[in-house]
Amino acid sequence: MTDMPNDQAVVAQRGPFPIDVHAGKKYFWCACGRSQNQPFCDGSHKDTSLQPVPYTADADRTLYFCGCKQTGTAPLCDGSHNRLS
Repeated sequence: MTDMPNDQAVVAQRGPFPIDVHAGKKYFWCACGRSQNQPFCDGSHKDTSLQPVPYTADADRTLYFCGCKQTGTAPLCDGSHNRLS
């Protein structure tokens, strides 16, 4: 038995991951929180009902990928980590 139901994300970090992205590159954000390669998917979701969220960068810049896995604007941070108890 696991600590969390398979359809519930695990908080990987209580804040965003600043990542330098590159125009045209596709990224796969970890939605389950179980990846050892945060904030990106490493396949750890295979035993869950959750799936990674693809994101293709439109420009070279720094983006803030959600670490708490509670964002309403996946894969990017929307400040939801500020409401965690």
